[in-house]
Amino acid sequence: MNRMVEDFAVMLGRTPDKPAHCTPEATRMLAAKRTPEAVIERRRCIAGEKDHKPNHFWRNWRWVSIIAVNLLFVLSYRIDIQVVEGALTASRFVGFHMADLNSALQVMLAYKHVVINLVIGTGTVLIFWLLLGGRSFCAWVCPYHLLSEIAEQVHLKLAAKKIVGDHALHRGTRTVLWLVFAGLAIVTGYTVFEVISPVGILSRAFTYGASLALLWVAFLLVIEIVYSRRFWCRYICPIGLTYGVVGAFSPVRVVYDMEKCLHEGKCRKVCLVPHVLGMTRLGYASDVKRAVGADCTRCGMCVEVCPSRALRFEIKGLDKLL
Repeated sequence: MNRMVEDFAVMLGRTPDKPAHCTPEATRMLAAKRTPEAVIERRRCIAGEKDHKPNHFWRNWRWVSIIAVNLLFVLSYRIDIQVVEGALTASRFVGFHMADLNSALQVMLAYKHVVINLVIGTGTVLIFWLLLGGRSFCAWVCPYHLLSEIAEQVHLKLAAKKIVGDHALHRGTRTVLWLVFAGLAIVTGYTVFEVISPVGILSRAFTYGASLALLWVAFLLVIEIVYSRRFWCRYICPIGLTYGVVGAFSPVRVVYDMEKCLHEGKCRKVCLVPHVLGMTRLGYASDVKRAVGADCTRCGMCVEVCPSRALRFEIKGLDKLL
């Protein structure tokens, strides 16, 4: 329970700290890793793995998933096959109501009325993402995530040439904005967040056609390229926070193994939300094996880049996935 409280605190914006208490096994392993012989061996392993290249297995499947899901909306509307009707914020899949959790919450707060179809749609989506991992929506379905991932690659290339720099914001900004948008919905009776959400804008644009709102999406991408890496997803988007709460209870998770870790930090460099990998720093793991925190998007980038397979996917209670 204490670990879950800690994960939620980090998700809401707290900086990960060294654990106040570690298991005896973790304490013994940490002491062993700090011996001169272990340090030399770890440096040798890191040097040997410096040219390790990720195979992009999970990235490729994520891109296929994002494109396929969003294309399904487009084709269902364009050729009228009626498999999926609507957009990612609210839809019907072969007759079953589906409602994005954050959008549904905004609607209920704005109209101060609970619509039965909205409850059914929200319940369906809640169960689905509870099983798969809440924030996996961000990495595996969200169309803005794919564009942001491409923008990030451009940012990194420009940063390597010293043309741009990364300006980090406080992660607690996202929590504050979640409360602000909820409050605006209650006070104004209008779903203010949906007007500026690039997820909804892109989903509707793909299906029903372009609008001037796409200029806002382009503006966000420019910010992510020239000013702040992953600006929207890391510091602004309340959708990720909502799904993170759901993902905390999911059986699908990324698991960390301290024994295998070289602590070279490659995983944190590629992670969309590097704060969830705080335990990969030497001395920051409270246990030898533990699940990555609630804010994890299950994108698999850390799994791909880890040279020692200290990070892997797992279904809780079952053998590892890969």
